[in-house]
Amino acid sequence: MNIGIVCYPTFGGSGVVATELGIALAKNGHKVHFITYRRPARLNEFYDNIYFHEVSSMKYPLFEYSPYETALASKLVDVVRYEKLDLLHVHYAIPHAAVAFMTKSVLAAKGIHLPVVTTLHGTDITLVGNDKSFAPVVEFSINSSDGVTAVSEHLKQETLAHFEISTDIKVIPNFIDFNQFKRTNQDHFKKAIAPQGERILTHTSNFRKVKRVQDVIEVFDRVRKKLPSKLLLIGDGPERPDMEEICRSKGIYGDVRFLGKQHAVAELLAVSDLFIIPSQNESFGLSALEAMACEVPVLSTNIGGLPEVNIQGETGFLCDVGDVANMTARALEVLTDDKKHQQFRSAALNRAQQFNIDAIRPMYEDLYSSLLNNS
Repeated sequence: MNIGIVCYPTFGGSGVVATELGIALAKNGHKVHFITYRRPARLNEFYDNIYFHEVSSMKYPLFEYSPYETALASKLVDVVRYEKLDLLHVHYAIPHAAVAFMTKSVLAAKGIHLPVVTTLHGTDITLVGNDKSFAPVVEFSINSSDGVTAVSEHLKQETLAHFEISTDIKVIPNFIDFNQFKRTNQDHFKKAIAPQGERILTHTSNFRKVKRVQDVIEVFDRVRKKLPSKLLLIGDGPERPDMEEICRSKGIYGDVRFLGKQHAVAELLAVSDLFIIPSQNESFGLSALEAMACEVPVLSTNIGGLPEVNIQGETGFLCDVGDVANMTARALEVLTDDKKHQQFRSAALNRAQQFNIDAIRPMYEDLYSSLLNNS
């Protein structure tokens, strides 16, 4: 198949999933074309069968805001026509599903039928898409797609609750590439971070309020008072300056490393003893799955799609949003008991293997084939 993929080229979950899916499809013999405004962050080396088409927006004094959607649709029409795409897969409904409809309409006028798959990732439905100013277009665009997928059962139900959906939504969960995410021997690295054998707690996010990074810091501060520990904070975003100031005011900045955006996430997870994800909203929790693939127990909230990934009392613990006291108790429970910690490590890996990309990729291929056969 000759497949076009539209996504945000960032470190965010939707961009990561779209890129990793494209790479997996290319390795399985498909031609994959990424169409976006910048090379995707995870597309950091050369791959056979992968092509990148950059979208450039016109800068003109009349435009207060650059008309990216029009530029993207025009680029898609061009790529579909001249690269002979069989199918278009857009990730994150806003604005990509609407742009896909525009693209389909232009192509239809030229006698070209293009099947479109839209994958819903979370905030495109639960936060941004639910805004009254966007909702009508989001609803129409979803219903106009030939195939719709959601990354969790929770997200599917949220979509059905907030919109009048007339098309079927297929749940295809996020996945993990075990060639990339696996536990490796990083003893030298671990000694550099925790020279006295301290426990290493880790958090990865875009540092936005919904991620509740302050809860991570509060849990770490309480754990640290009872157990020598270090904290790794991976990622960047608007909340980072405030989080740095909180660490300074608590006097724990020396034990916290703000690492910013990283390509080598797997290497950092490989030295971690506990992964913390205290979000107030997660449609799936891809970062938790990545940690589990590296045999790291997960301490998470019990909201959204997280309970579909993290199993209470087996791969980690689920806590109420903002319940820092319980999170601390659970963290200490697993970090101070070596036997339990190892059991959680093994269970985390076993659970993550159920989301192996080799098991998930065929679900998308089957969906693509069914749409092409029907068309």
